[in-house]
Amino acid sequence: MILHLCTFQLEGGAGVAASRLNQALQNHGIDSHLLVYRQQKAKNGVTAWADTPWKNSVFWARFSAERLLFLPHEKDKTVRFAFSPAAVGVPIEEHPLVQQADVINIHWINFGFLSLAGLSRLFSLGKPIVWTMHDMWAFTGGCHYSSGCELFLTHCQFCPFLKKPALYDLSFEIFEKKKKLLAEANVSFVSPSKWLGHLTQKASITAHLPSYVIPNPIDTAVFHPLSKADARLKLGLPLDKKLILFAGANTLDPRKGYEYFREAIHKLDTNNPGVEIAFFGKSQPGAYQEINLPVHDLGKLSDQDMIVAAYSAADAMVVTSLEDNLPNTVMEAMACGTPVVGFQNGGIPDMIDHLENGYIASFKSALSVAEGIQWVLDNNQGGKLSALTRQKVLTTYSEEVVARQYADLYQSLR
Repeated sequence: MILHLCTFQLEGGAGVAASRLNQALQNHGIDSHLLVYRQQKAKNGVTAWADTPWKNSVFWARFSAERLLFLPHEKDKTVRFAFSPAAVGVPIEEHPLVQQADVINIHWINFGFLSLAGLSRLFSLGKPIVWTMHDMWAFTGGCHYSSGCELFLTHCQFCPFLKKPALYDLSFEIFEKKKKLLAEANVSFVSPSKWLGHLTQKASITAHLPSYVIPNPIDTAVFHPLSKADARLKLGLPLDKKLILFAGANTLDPRKGYEYFREAIHKLDTNNPGVEIAFFGKSQPGAYQEINLPVHDLGKLSDQDMIVAAYSAADAMVVTSLEDNLPNTVMEAMACGTPVVGFQNGGIPDMIDHLENGYIASFKSALSVAEGIQWVLDNNQGGKLSALTRQKVLTTYSEEVVARQYADLYQSLR
């Protein structure tokens, strides 16, 4: 039995990706189970560690403890959830599913689910471990994305996320613990993107361990193109406009790069009438008031049918993330036949084939993003680009393709 471990079931990109992989493996005849700290939706093959009201209360207590332990060290509140010390966790090694597992596949396990000490106890069971990384945390001194810092390549110290960066600061301590943890661990790392795979092979504490690049899967029967007219009617969007979509619009998170999208919209060709903007995701009141085009705020969408409709309704989607692994939003949009414009960073160039099924914009260039939007609008006559985006997902990210790669990896470890 393959057991996946992830803090969340459906919250965040990692939880969604872990759930999709578990389902993809089950759909292709593999005995797979997902153990999460906290479950959002009852589903076969998914078990919550916090399966009683008491344990659910303990979940929040552990989450709070993990954050409070970091509070004296954090530079400011903008990095509060960008750094995880992994000092708090549950005794996961005692769980019956862990005991029964033939292979354990770790995903995102922070916020009080697994501590570094808990990982050590898990590794000591002697079972083959696959660690699917959804960010950089496995090989850094605590940050999930390094914001350009490359000290993890040698040894973390003078951490820019900390209030008092120093030679022997918290990042140094955590890095030392991870170095000891991974020195002789039976762990194989999986990176969903080539970018993260490259970093894993270069980082000093993971360079000696096996590393593979296998993308996240998506159910292409769920995420599929809808009639643009039907999708827009469902969401109350105009039928006669060109719609540019910005998804996962957390305007408070600098990593999402919203400022570059906003500036790109201002740089769009003003002689191209009929262009309007659609947003979905978390935002603050008045967040879009500086956009100089009509705006449709769809809010935070949780219903899967509505999310598919939002992607299908758009003529193009823009992703201006400054650091990202293999964004679910890009994969979902492309599965729905919507071409994407994204920066040349992280795993985005894995997904978008420049000037073939979308547009790779120069990093941090709003002008390049604007040019990319215009290129998509000008080159999707007859749905040519839409067909190519959908085909890329079918051949690279479908459940069957990804499940086969993981099955081969698991088999090689037994």
